[in-house]
Amino acid sequence: MKYREALFEQLKTQPYFTKEAVHQLSERYGLKNTTIDSYISRSLKRKEIISLKKGLYVSADFHHKNKGNISYKFYLANVLRKPSYVTSWAALQYYNLTTEIIHIITSATPKVTRDYKTKIGTFSYRSLKEELFTDFVSVNDTLDFFIASPSKALFDLLYFRMRQFRGMKFEDITRLVEELRIDLDEMDKGEKDTFYAMVKKYMKYE
Repeated sequence: MKYREALFEQLKTQPYFTKEAVHQLSERYGLKNTTIDSYISRSLKRKEIISLKKGLYVSADFHHKNKGNISYKFYLANVLRKPSYVTSWAALQYYNLTTEIIHIITSATPKVTRDYKTKIGTFSYRSLKEELFTDFVSVNDTLDFFIASPSKALFDLLYFRMRQFRGMKFEDITRLVEELRIDLDEMDKGEKDTFYAMVKKYMKYE
């Protein structure tokens, strides 16, 4: 087996891998860095690996086997930008609180806003204040990921959509949720109460 095939064969079972990982594996073959870079470039052209962002990849084989697994996309969303957690529409759909078709996985991060458009999907990261980077949980599925609680996912959606609730009154919240076709009846009462408490606290805080 050629060196290039041998290298990437070892990475087929990984949910993602870095350029540094390829270089470390290549040390056993005594290959030069320029040679490894050419291997990566060639594998990208042959569509054997997929670029997520600079220096971060996944094998096409692994992606093909897991492309129908939402846990995998949420896991990648956590990996692409750290720290972050999945929220907004993607999280609400995960909790069956909306029937909207979701094409973009939105995450919250204390870092600056940024989008990554990849062949696997579009990952959008929206900036939150440090004090609002809370109320997310770790889900232990086929691949572990961080996701907002139902109440925080809805709070984040409105926070991003309404530009931090600017110009809004508390009594407008329920009407807005209905207009967005969020099924609050399906939300646990405790989560619903927590959502309204979050909004009240934030509006008062501001």
